[in-house]
Amino acid sequence: MTEPIFDIVDASKRFPGVLALNKVSMTLNRGEVLAVIGENGAGKSTLMKILAGVQTPDSGTIKFDGQVVDIDSVHTAMDLGIALIHQELNLCDNLSVSANIFLGREYRKAGVIDKPRIAKEAKSVLERVGLDVSPNTIVSSLSIGQQQMVEIAKAVSVDARVIIMDEPTSSLSQHETEALFKVVNELRDQGVSIVYISHRLGEVKELADRVVVLRDGENAGDLDRDEVDHDRMVQMMVGRDVSQFYERHPHETGDRILEVNDVVVPANPGHLISFSISAGEIVGISGLVGAGRTELLQVLFGVDRPLGGSIKIGGATQSFKGPRDAIRAGIALVPEDRKQQGVVLEMAVRENIGLAGLEQNQRGKGLLNRTQEQRDTTAMIGKLRIKTPSDRQIVHYLSGGNQQKVVLGKWLSLAPKLLLLDEPTRGIDIGAKQEIYDLMDRLAGQGVAILFVSSEMEEILGMSDRTLVMHEGRITGELQRDELSEEAVMQLATGNIEN
Repeated sequence: MTEPIFDIVDASKRFPGVLALNKVSMTLNRGEVLAVIGENGAGKSTLMKILAGVQTPDSGTIKFDGQVVDIDSVHTAMDLGIALIHQELNLCDNLSVSANIFLGREYRKAGVIDKPRIAKEAKSVLERVGLDVSPNTIVSSLSIGQQQMVEIAKAVSVDARVIIMDEPTSSLSQHETEALFKVVNELRDQGVSIVYISHRLGEVKELADRVVVLRDGENAGDLDRDEVDHDRMVQMMVGRDVSQFYERHPHETGDRILEVNDVVVPANPGHLISFSISAGEIVGISGLVGAGRTELLQVLFGVDRPLGGSIKIGGATQSFKGPRDAIRAGIALVPEDRKQQGVVLEMAVRENIGLAGLEQNQRGKGLLNRTQEQRDTTAMIGKLRIKTPSDRQIVHYLSGGNQQKVVLGKWLSLAPKLLLLDEPTRGIDIGAKQEIYDLMDRLAGQGVAILFVSSEMEEILGMSDRTLVMHEGRITGELQRDELSEEAVMQLATGNIEN
C-alpha cells in the first residue's frame, strides 16, 4: 500500500496576463520517484515553486502528512523537510564543500563556527550520497556532476523527506548521470520521496515510479510504472500524434560545401580528422561526453586554430584567424551553452538577432542599420515561430525553446552555407524540439549543409542522413542512414572498431 506524504489539490496560480496553473492536483507517495513532465510553459516550475515555498498558490489545498499546511516560505518548506535543487546550481564556488552544505546552519562552539564538526558531519553526508571528495575541497575545483551531488548532500543534511530535482542531468556526463541515478535509487530505498523534472524521457522511463503530465497549466494525465512509454508521454505532453516526430524528406545533395582534410584539433593533437559535407545534407556527430565533438566544431568556426591539415569551404582553402573569418565564409555556429555563448540574456530579441549581422549590415562606418535589423527580426520571428510579446522583449524572459530559436534566428538571418549545431535541443521541451527538427529538414531542402552534435541517440537516429562517430578525439567510423542503429553507434562511440 502506498502512503501519500504530499497532496496538492486544485492549485491555481495567476500572474499578470497568464494563468500559470489551473486547478492542478498531484499526490506524492513516500519513497517514490515521481516524474513531472510537460512542455515549457506547462506549469512545472510554478508547481515546484509552490511545493518549495518560493511562491504561494492563489487557491487550492496542500496537505503534508495528512495535515493541511500553508507553505508560505522556503523556511517553512525546509522545516517540513522539502528541499528544491534548482537546475542552475546555487553554490558558493569560493567556499569549501562542507561550508556549502551547512551554509546558514553552521554549528557553533562558544559563539565561533565549529569547522571540525562541520567537516565531520559533511563527510558523513557525502558518504551517504556516494561523493568521494574531501569536505575541505573548494567547490570551484569540482566537476558539474560533483557539484550536483553537493546540492543533493545539502538536501540530505537537513533530513529532507521530499527532494525536488529540476533537470538534474542537463549538464552531466553519462558517467555522472549514472552516479546520480544510483543516488536517487538509494534515497528512494531510504524512504525519501523524489520529484524529478526532466525533458529527457529516457531518464523518466528508467527512473520514475509514476509520471504526472502537465499541459498548458492543467493536468494532462498520470501514468503508472507499467504505462510509462516514450510515445505515450509525448502524446500526452503535446496533445497530438507523434508518429511523424522525426519526419524527414528526401533531398538531393548539391556541391560539396565543407572538406576537412587531416585536421589536427588542439585538444586532441594525436589524431587526424577528415570528412566532408555537401549542400542539403544533415550529418550528425555522435560520441560520448569528452569525445572531442565540441572541440571539432570550435575549430571549424575559427574559435580555435587547427595544428595541421586543411579546411575547404566551397572548394576554397580557408585559414580562419577567428570566428569573424568563418562567418564571412558562410559558416554559423549555434553553441551548446546558449545562455553563456548563444544569446545576451539582458538584451532584447531584436538586438540579439541583429548581433551576427552587425558588420555585414552596418551603414557607413560603424553605424547600426536599424531598418535591416528590424526586417531580419520580423522575418525570423515569423519563420521560426518565436513566441514573444514583441521584438523588444528581453530574451531572459523567454522560454528555453524560444531562446534557442533566437540563437538560430541570429545566424539564419545571414543565410549561411554551413550550419553547425552543438546540442541544438538541449534543455528545451518536446514541442520546441520538433519545431527545430522541422526547421533542420527545411533548411536542408534549401541547400544548407548541416553538421550537428547530439548526445540524444533518438535525435542522431532520427535526423541524420549519415553519422560520424567520435571516440577520444578521433572519428572511429561513419554510418549511413540505413546502417544507423543504437548498437552500431555505441560500438564506435566506445572505440570498438572492426578491422
